[in-house]
Amino acid sequence: MNAQTTNPPSLPLPHSAVGVGIGLRTPHYRELLARDRCVDWLEAHSENYLGEGGYDIDVLTRLRERYPVSLHGVGLALGSAVGYSHEHLARIAGLARRIEPCFVSEHLCWGAVDGFALNDLLPLPLTRVALDLMLARVGQMQDVLQRRMLIENVSSYIRFTGDEFDEAGFLNELAARSGCGILLDVNNLHVNQCNHGIDAASQVDAIAPQHVGEIHLAGHLVTDIAVIDHHGARVADAVWLLYERALRRFGPVPTLIEWDTDVPALDVLLDEASLARARCTPGGVDDVVAA
Repeated sequence: MNAQTTNPPSLPLPHSAVGVGIGLRTPHYRELLARDRCVDWLEAHSENYLGEGGYDIDVLTRLRERYPVSLHGVGLALGSAVGYSHEHLARIAGLARRIEPCFVSEHLCWGAVDGFALNDLLPLPLTRVALDLMLARVGQMQDVLQRRMLIENVSSYIRFTGDEFDEAGFLNELAARSGCGILLDVNNLHVNQCNHGIDAASQVDAIAPQHVGEIHLAGHLVTDIAVIDHHGARVADAVWLLYERALRRFGPVPTLIEWDTDVPALDVLLDEASLARARCTPGGVDDVVAA
């Protein structure tokens, strides 16, 4: 594939999803099935639903009848120099045909070497070589899916001395030249600011608004060594402020509350979603700040 080409105009944009969603997690299956619709949309981790049958895919299929659903991949590791699993991508494409998600997303990362999957979202060097690699991989994925995908910025605990872009610049180039969208994880921007001194607000300001298709919010863990993106707490005040800045720049972009460790009761997630939704409402940012 020619890395210089852009997304074919026949490729459909993601279906419209509005408002604030939460991640679909196993402890909440029964309650979500039993309750009336209680949130705007749900995000499912693709790798949890790749089987042909079983309880998990049955739950997802039933919930899809009531909710828009996004598919968020954590296993392709598109930036790995050794390549990615084409079988894995084919299974994601099959799941997308079955679920008809509002979004399909993956990460700006690598995670495989010498035949081993490292089960982590490892940061890429932000170089022109890495950009060309990601352009080709994103193009391949969009060709298979026949849809526009979203690429998420990741939290990182190292920086590369050979970087030729900052995060915003790399993501802008990738989106403009491949036709993909950006899934902007605001918490990851804050984590990287804490760990590397990168100004998160300037990164928000530098990202082209037309590329941002979704926003993630999550909690993090502050340690003596580093700030860890652990998705196991409520959204921090500093991240809410950064989110408000993002909303002023990008508008009311569909937003997800992520919570993956020490998963709380469903009502805790719904409360976080309500805080995000208030900020998406006209005048909501000022009202929340004033409160």
